[in-house]
Order: sequence, then structure tokens, then C-alpha cells
Amino acid sequence: MRLPILTSLRDAMLQNFPPSRRRAALAERPRSIAVVISTYNNPAWLEKTLWGCLNQRFDRFPLEILIADDGSGDETGALIDRVRAESGAHIKRVWIPDDGFQKCRVLNLAVEAAESEYLIFTDQDCVARPDLVETHYRAARRGWFVSGGYVKLPLDLSRALTRDDVESGRCFSLRWLRERGLKKRLFSAPKVVDSPFLAAVLNWSTPTRATWNGCDSSCWKDDIYRVNGFNEEMRYGGLDREFGERLANLGVRGKQLRYSLVALHLDHKRPYATRESIEKNRQIRAEIRKTKQIRTPNGFVKENVASSAVE
Repeated sequence: MRLPILTSLRDAMLQNFPPSRRRAALAERPRSIAVVISTYNNPAWLEKTLWGCLNQRFDRFPLEILIADDGSGDETGALIDRVRAESGAHIKRVWIPDDGFQKCRVLNLAVEAAESEYLIFTDQDCVARPDLVETHYRAARRGWFVSGGYVKLPLDLSRALTRDDVESGRCFSLRWLRERGLKKRLFSAPKVVDSPFLAAVLNWSTPTRATWNGCDSSCWKDDIYRVNGFNEEMRYGGLDREFGERLANLGVRGKQLRYSLVALHLDHKRPYATRESIEKNRQIRAEIRKTKQIRTPNGFVKENVASSAVE
């Protein structure tokens, strides 16, 4: 007779599926994946994010890449055109005019433009480790969303990060990061230790519950439609959590893989963060938790949708 804790640990290290069920689970895995990258007027950081996205060790099928652009200028457009031409990748830019912080609106438009059935969401300031897409793919199951993690870099290291650092994978080494000034943090260090066994143990044992993190989370496209998309009333400060809370109200559970799904978070300022927006978002989230709301009234289905452009 196995102790429950040992059985749980074994299942965590085998991604919660014994061999008999693992074969059946293959049918649940997505047949197409899109990576959705939100951006606004930071082409230098967006380019580093694209380096990571295009450096994925994933060859099961071509990746779709969508840039959810909240009103960036010509420099961002030129960057996307150049990267698309150089890489030959399937990159689509979904753009709206600059009218303040409208991340949720452009995310909804990007979801509508996506051709894939499974979507991985990240931001212009997150450089993915080469196994990130493969790990999201392996973790994808109906009835679940997947929540990853990130390691924050200081500004000087964010600026110094080169394409070769990303493509070689050395920037995801703890030793390399420490030598370049990454501070010692108890919970960040294991995320860049190359040990799948340790990552599985920490995923299982972490007290942190799975929440939707816009920089490294994924779900099925049809689940996004079931909650009517992202709430376009939300501004900066908790908008990702609000979406995840409605998924949870729907019955979609979160799978916490913060030590297996790793991205480097580039430092930057947030001039759009205001006390008023954060407080308003807090009140919206409190109401959602109280009422168990699933569908937002201000998502895909709403009135007075302005025009957008998809390249």
C-alpha cells in the first residue's frame, strides 16, 4: 500500500498521469498552438521576447504567433515586418489605435484572429526558455488552464541580454545570471536550475496556488469564449487574475507549473499603473468572487466595438 503523499509525488513527477492514462491523454493534447504576445511601444523588449519565441524546441507542428499591439507606433511595426521576413514564421499583428491602456481589448481581438485551438499568453517583456511551448503542450488537458512562472531581471541585465544569450540558452543558467548580478532569491533560484525532477517536486509542493498570469499561462481557445473573453473594463492591476477567476468559476482548474515553465522578465517602467485603476480592478474582482460570475458583460459580446486592423 502506497502512502498518499508518495503517490501524489509520483503523479506530479509523471505530470499526474500513469502510463495507462497517459496514452489516452494524448488525444486531449492540442493539434495547433498560438503564442499571443501583448505589446505597447517597446520594440527593444519585444524583439528579445521574439528571440525566445522563435528559439523554441518544438517541432510537432508550426507555431502561430500573434502580436496583440495596444497602439504602438511605426517602429514596432517595422520590427515585426523584419522578424517575419527573416524568420519565415507565421506572425500576425493585431493592432488598435493608441487610446490609453486597452490590453484586454486587443487581447480579445487577438484571440478572435487566432487560428489555433490552444493559446499561450505572454508579454513583450518575457523571454521564454526553449522548452516553454513544449511544456505547455504536454501539460494541456481539457478542463484545465496552465500557470507558469518567471524570474525577474534587473534593468541593466535586461538591457545587456543579447540574441546569442537567448539562442544559446545560457541566460537561463543560474550561474550565468548570478555572475551578471541577479540577486539571490529563495524562490527564484530553483526556476533556473536545470533539473526536471526538482521542478516536478517544487511544482507539487509549492503552497502558491495556480492563478492566471498573463506573462506565462495557457488555455483552450473555446474556454476563453465560454467566459466571453477578457474584461475590457479592466485596466492595469489584476486584470490577468480576474480572467483566471472567471475560468475557475466556470470549472476550469489551474495547473501550477511555475518551476517547469520559466521565462525571464525584463525590467521596465509602468507609467500606466495608477492607484485608481488598481482600486477599480480590485472592486471588480471582489464582485466576481462574491457572485461567482463566469461571463464578463464587456468581452467579445458587447456594443460599440471600434474598428481594428489585422496585418
